[in-house]
Amino acid sequence: MSTEKHDIEQVSMSNAPAPMMRPSRIANAGPAGIFSFASTTFMLSMYNVNTRGVHTPNVVVGMAAFTGGLLQFMAGMWEFPRGNVFGATAFSSYGCFWMSYALIFIPGSGILSAYSSPQELGNAIGVYLITWMMVTILFTIVVLRRNVSFVVLLSILSLAFALLAAGSFTGKANITKAGGIVGIIVALIAYYIGLSEMLEAERRPVMRLPRGVYD
Repeated sequence: MSTEKHDIEQVSMSNAPAPMMRPSRIANAGPAGIFSFASTTFMLSMYNVNTRGVHTPNVVVGMAAFTGGLLQFMAGMWEFPRGNVFGATAFSSYGCFWMSYALIFIPGSGILSAYSSPQELGNAIGVYLITWMMVTILFTIVVLRRNVSFVVLLSILSLAFALLAAGSFTGKANITKAGGIVGIIVALIAYYIGLSEMLEAERRPVMRLPRGVYD
């Protein structure tokens, strides 16, 4: 009898209707994350190339903490319930990057004053930037078959991190300036991707911008 009962239960379970899957009404958080990343990168890169004679980048602290940091981190958190593993991981990671970068320049953190020499500080920041270059290279591998725009964006971002790290290690302003130029290119590409995704979300967009999405 127990065997019969077990068989009946199995049949009834196999015939049970599947749970209803409701479509997600969470909007695409990608453009918010990309625009915040692009704007903060653009501002810092403009300072790195000494635009308008600016040599001290501390104005970027607020931008890095709230726009590149908080907003991008929140975009990453919203990508999790949408099922976008890459977007969630990348946005939340770079959001934390910008918040941690801002913390370096906040006097109360004691980070800058903890180093006894400018060379030691440069080496420490260089290692910090190299670490993020490696993370970006790993992200690039993930998107190789996703679309061309992200491959280009992350590849050039890796180069920017490498140049900025080299500038920190060597203390040569020209290398840092080269990293700033590459960073501006990164920001412009990110703006393009963000605009493309926002236009795609509109019912009647004025235009569409191709991102080289693979079929």
